[in-house]
Amino acid sequence: MNNNTSDAARERRNSEARAGMQDELATAAANGDTARTRELLDNGADVNGTNRFGRTPIQVMMMGSTPVARLLLSRGADPNVPDLDTGATPLHDAARAGFLDTVRALLEFNANPELKDAQHKTPAETAREHGHEPIAECLNKITSSTQQPNNP
Repeated sequence: MNNNTSDAARERRNSEARAGMQDELATAAANGDTARTRELLDNGADVNGTNRFGRTPIQVMMMGSTPVARLLLSRGADPNVPDLDTGATPLHDAARAGFLDTVRALLEFNANPELKDAQHKTPAETAREHGHEPIAECLNKITSSTQQPNNP
């Protein structure tokens, strides 16, 4: 076996191990397992890496698990990453599911409440559509406070 063949085999094994770690990280986040999520991040899992379905941990995390959300966000997870199919961001998902604490955590880490999904809806509109008026009001306050009046 020459060096090129062994290098290629080693790289393939490393790539498969990284992919496996990304799947494990996504699973831990989806299960709301903060300890396992932290362990995988500490061991080199990419907070913005994708699992075998093309989703990042923040996209598949258990929306009601604010500790997992905060951990991922504090490690650099992109709070504005859109779903490839729906265009929904994690903020859309948290708003749809009615998790105000997760909404607040996402906003604290610069989630953009003005981004629209593939249906051209903002997270506030999504919250309202799913009966989560307090979340819609919270998001609307933020968007109205960030909009500057047009002064000629």
